[in-house]
Amino acid sequence: MFDPEDLDAIREAKAEWEAETHGPTVDRFGERKETFTTDTGGQEVDPLYTPADVADLDYREDVGFPGEKPYTRGVYSTMHRGRLWTMRQYAGMGTAAETNERFNYLLDQGQTGLSMAFDLPTQMGYDSDAAMAAGEVGKSGVAIDSLRDMETVFDGIPLDEVSTSMTINAPAAVLLAMYVAIGDRQGVPRSELRGTIQNDIMKEYIARNLYIYPPEPSMRLITDIFEFCAEETPKFNTISISGYHIREAGSTAAQEIAFTLGNGIEYVNAALDAGLDVDEFAPQLSFFFNAHNNIFEEVAKFRAARRMWATIMEERFGAENPKSKQLKFHTQTGGSTLTAQQIDNNVVRVAYQALAAVLGGTQSLHTNGKDEALSLPTEKSVRTALRTQQILAHESGAADTIDPLAGSYYVESLTDELEREAFDILDEVGGRGGMLDAVKSQWVQGQIQDVAFDRQQEIEAGERIIVGVNEYQVEEDPEVDLEEVTEEDERRQIDRLETVRAEREDEAVDAALAALRETARGDDNLLPPIVDAVKAYATVGEVSNVLRDEFGEYQPGR
Repeated sequence: MFDPEDLDAIREAKAEWEAETHGPTVDRFGERKETFTTDTGGQEVDPLYTPADVADLDYREDVGFPGEKPYTRGVYSTMHRGRLWTMRQYAGMGTAAETNERFNYLLDQGQTGLSMAFDLPTQMGYDSDAAMAAGEVGKSGVAIDSLRDMETVFDGIPLDEVSTSMTINAPAAVLLAMYVAIGDRQGVPRSELRGTIQNDIMKEYIARNLYIYPPEPSMRLITDIFEFCAEETPKFNTISISGYHIREAGSTAAQEIAFTLGNGIEYVNAALDAGLDVDEFAPQLSFFFNAHNNIFEEVAKFRAARRMWATIMEERFGAENPKSKQLKFHTQTGGSTLTAQQIDNNVVRVAYQALAAVLGGTQSLHTNGKDEALSLPTEKSVRTALRTQQILAHESGAADTIDPLAGSYYVESLTDELEREAFDILDEVGGRGGMLDAVKSQWVQGQIQDVAFDRQQEIEAGERIIVGVNEYQVEEDPEVDLEEVTEEDERRQIDRLETVRAEREDEAVDAALAALRETARGDDNLLPPIVDAVKAYATVGEVSNVLRDEFGEYQPGR
């Protein structure tokens, strides 16, 4: 690093530059704004960064080398030079057959991992014929009622050759059980199953509200998955601790880091309380972050999060296995940044966001289709989104060297600043009893809502420019090809469900559900009886209703 005398000289030289060269009284243009901030307004951006802004940086302790603590520069020694990130296009069409068709199309186009979206009834543990499901079947993803639907989704797709991510939370154990059952039917050893189950109920309480059970039994389900997978499916990530939806709800980048890692701390504590060993389950924890438009803030966010998690796991939980300290994460480009106006602009937004994710060292990436502000993405738009990743990988040079923005005075300073602010937020959370208590009291939700409100006011006042929305508008009547799910599609899904119920052995279903109920009343792991139930073709709704009966349903504020 620089000698202190050199730093003093640089500070003096910068002050002289500001007064004599940079000052708006000297420069004929001045500056565009009084204050520049990062994308979410959390960090003020100086006009110029110098070595003085990173004077306290210790390279070995704070930055280091890829694959070594503190993992600021990446969790693997080769990063994208050795293996490109997994290209996962989030997909789930209205029916299982349509989803299978889309999966096969994406694999044919060069996608390297599957990412499965579920409709709202499935995410809430309802079957397609439930009253609560009316009008929502297949609308936001694929409808999965029974193992028969999952068999259709993965027909012709060998589970020993693909990695599958499933965005499912409250009924995560049920969908994981179905995936295990498909692997068993295909003859794939459970030890070879690869993928990720989102399984992050905390962020549902915070941001999305797609919860079923109260926190305590929800935590039991999560830790049971940790235990089951550590023994049965050691290559399967047991949770994807999601900052994505926290950012979508309006948080700053620092809040996204803090609340995500805070949720991670809560899950680790729950697992330890359940008697699990940290170095047995922690290597299977994974994370899920957003990528917004400010490239430098996003890169700094990813770097800060890696460094913080290594510190937390070592100092707070005494983890010894290096894999327990590595923050591995999936990234999705920012859905909330997409606009219905001038939707072709979304292709550009997604490309910049994907660049930030790659420069920040992501392990896998989903790039949004340009039309996702309006509907499920069409085949054409999802191909363009996938091509965006492939161009980044093979033409841009962004993946040719590891952590290429390291050493930037701005990026290193911003990494430090985001880390400090995120740790301050975590201290506040700790003072409120931890994330679970901070969520129950609605404090976390209030912090995010305040930021979202302020940002919306800035947009409406024209202080924050959204291209095509409050500036550079055009008169347009776009002709957009949109995916649709019709009432007839919903009826066909219900017919398939009725066929499954008519063809299965009712005695086997009843016995499996009774065994699950008995397990729920005790302390044994819930996954084995859930696997048995789905293999008997018990439905998502039937399994979830047994647990609803035993655990109750969560009521916020009570």
